[in-house]
Amino acid sequence: MNGSVNKVILVGNLGKNPEIRKLESGALMARFSMATSEYYTDKTSGKKIESTDWHDVVVWRNLAETTEKYLKKGMKVYVEGRLKKSSWTDKEGNQRYNVDIVADKLTILSKNETKPQTKHSYASDNEAKITSQIEGIEAQNDDELPF
Repeated sequence: MNGSVNKVILVGNLGKNPEIRKLESGALMARFSMATSEYYTDKTSGKKIESTDWHDVVVWRNLAETTEKYLKKGMKVYVEGRLKKSSWTDKEGNQRYNVDIVADKLTILSKNETKPQTKHSYASDNEAKITSQIEGIEAQNDDELPF
């Protein structure tokens, strides 16, 4: 095989709110940690065990903007990208390494928990009318239905 593949797909939860940085070039970068878990049964004890791995995810430009606006700690996300290894020398002279997932695709899987607030009174009034119509339908006797 002549080619190679560097592809990562993760589905997990954010461990904390994303950190956002604007670089000197003007590019926006966001970084967040993401937890993935697997479950298995211990053969000796029969207990279910959860094993959690943590991943460092980096997104750039438009995805960083989306991350800044919408992602919060605990949200479930789908991330697709590639592995990127970096190395540096710390203050004590030790060689350090880190592996990040550089995401090029991000999908929010959590439901939006907050309802948009509206200043129009007819929205809540209309909701009450719809609810009463649904309750009226539920109260109808099913014996009159032809099927």
